[in-house]
Amino acid sequence: MTGPARPDPSAPTDDDAAELIAQLKELAGADPGDVRQVVAEVLAALDRAAGGALREHLPEAIRVDAGLDPAEPVRR
Repeated sequence: MTGPARPDPSAPTDDDAAELIAQLKELAGADPGDVRQVVAEVLAALDRAAGGALREHLPEAIRVDAGLDPAEPVRR
């Protein structure tokens, strides 16, 4: 007999996401420019950790803000 699957205690939860959002808001302060910079840095770090896979799931404007798209296309 198998019982119900137990949740992974190390898996992120909604509480974890809410805490991260609160920390980002605290770090960024009230200045929208600071918020944009912090978010861009976080997205760039997440993209690096994912081996560049995150960028293909982001809208173009966000990729540009986060520095994940080259300014000009590479010509070959």
